Parts: sequence; structure tokens; C-alpha cells
Amino acid sequence: MQAAQTIGIDLPLKALAWEDASGRVWLSYNDPGWLAHRHGLDASSAAATGAMIAMLASIARKAAAAP
Repeated sequence: MQAAQTIGIDLPLKALAWEDASGRVWLSYNDPGWLAHRHGLDASSAAATGAMIAMLASIARKAAAAP
């Protein structure tokens, strides 16, 4: 938020787990790279954006893993 206060509308990051009519489960979230582009963040925010991308990808992998 320090680089572009408008990104506050999209923070904190959120993810939605939901089930469709056929019983299939989905995990949906806005890509942090897209959010950075949407709010005009420049290369100085790349490390923070990359960390958010990695964190969400890790959560998605763990959610999709068989128990």
C-alpha cells in the first residue's frame, strides 16, 4: 500500500474455496501480478508481489494435495 494506496481496495489478499453444482471444489483468487498491474505498481514492488504469488501458489498446492 505504500507504493500505491489504491491497492488497499484489493488487500488483504483473499481466496475463495467453493463447490460447483457437480460437486467439484475450486479455489479462486486474484493473481497478485494482475493486482500490481491494475494499480500501476512498478519494479520496486516486484519482490513483494513475487512473495504474494509464491504464498498463494503454495496454499493452492497444499489444498489440492490428496490427504
